[in-house]
Amino acid sequence: MELKELYEKTKERMNKTINALHSEYDSIRAGRASAKVLEKIQADYYGTPTPINQMASVSNADARTLVIQPWDKSALTLICKAIQQSDLGINPQNDGTVIRLNFPPLTEERRKQLTKDISKIAEDSKVAIRQIRRDSIDKIKAMKKANEITEDDQKHGEEKIQKITDDFVKQIDDIEKAKSAEIMEI
Repeated sequence: MELKELYEKTKERMNKTINALHSEYDSIRAGRASAKVLEKIQADYYGTPTPINQMASVSNADARTLVIQPWDKSALTLICKAIQQSDLGINPQNDGTVIRLNFPPLTEERRKQLTKDISKIAEDSKVAIRQIRRDSIDKIKAMKKANEITEDDQKHGEEKIQKITDDFVKQIDDIEKAKSAEIMEI
């Protein structure tokens, strides 16, 4: 493996961490109605755990209300049950044809808790980035030990991996700040 290839694989793995961070943040209920909060919730549909967005159309009635309209009316109670059992904290309203989820405004205490959660998720992502850095530097050291690269190449390679790591950590910090600001301004 060449150093250039190692850099690309490192960036690719770190990008996956950033994508996972975005996904995690999207699933946080921020006081606004968003279909993304339902992505992790699955209903037991004919014995198979099925994501709600594969069983129904999900739309926004307004800024604080989601409307879930199942394609199969028999799935209404299954979807309601799955939402109630989830950690979403919203009680679904079933009118026989659609399910409505009304998102209450966030309290100051809940906002502070969410910003703590956001910080913890960001820190977990940084730990994952640093682990990827450690793996890449170990590969560079192994390449030097096998005489595939020179000592200068090793030093330059480790510096390049550190620069890539610093860039990704900065991205995580920026994403965290934006999400925290979004929570606090709602």
